[in-house]
Amino acid sequence: MERISKNTKDTEKIAIDFLVKLKPAKNHAVVVGLYGDLGSGKTTFTQTVGKYFGIKKKINSPTFVIIKRYNLKKRGFYKNFLADKKGPVSAGENFYKNHVFESLFHIDAYRLKNEKELIDLGWEEMISNSKNLILIEWPEQVINAMPKKHHEVHIFHIKEGHRKFKIKKI
Repeated sequence: MERISKNTKDTEKIAIDFLVKLKPAKNHAVVVGLYGDLGSGKTTFTQTVGKYFGIKKKINSPTFVIIKRYNLKKRGFYKNFLADKKGPVSAGENFYKNHVFESLFHIDAYRLKNEKELIDLGWEEMISNSKNLILIEWPEQVINAMPKKHHEVHIFHIKEGHRKFKIKKI
């Protein structure tokens, strides 16, 4: 999927559209690699994810601390699918709970020298928990530690203030 963002509001819409289509993982965390140059919108994308899940404080890139963990207030995705329904509707049937996360991990791998440094920070434990949603900036720095099947969000500068998002979902 490819989308163009002309401003922050467009980037937020792209992030929400991505989120509501995520499929849960049964035995591991959902991992999203955020690929892009400095200033491309990786942190803005993550801020939107955090806001969607009820995080009130501002999410900044964890450049110096490497990993930030947030407990999520709003834990699931809810979709009103009545518009797609073709037939009678039962009471309470209008909302479908897609899946639930308890923690959001925001990782900035820019300063990591190799995968071992990520593993030493508890990576294996993070990715083994299906209640975790992990967004990792600069995943190419630790590509050998990334799950083979992870979502990829590639963000490119295309002209002043405009970004192209190429999203590869597993």
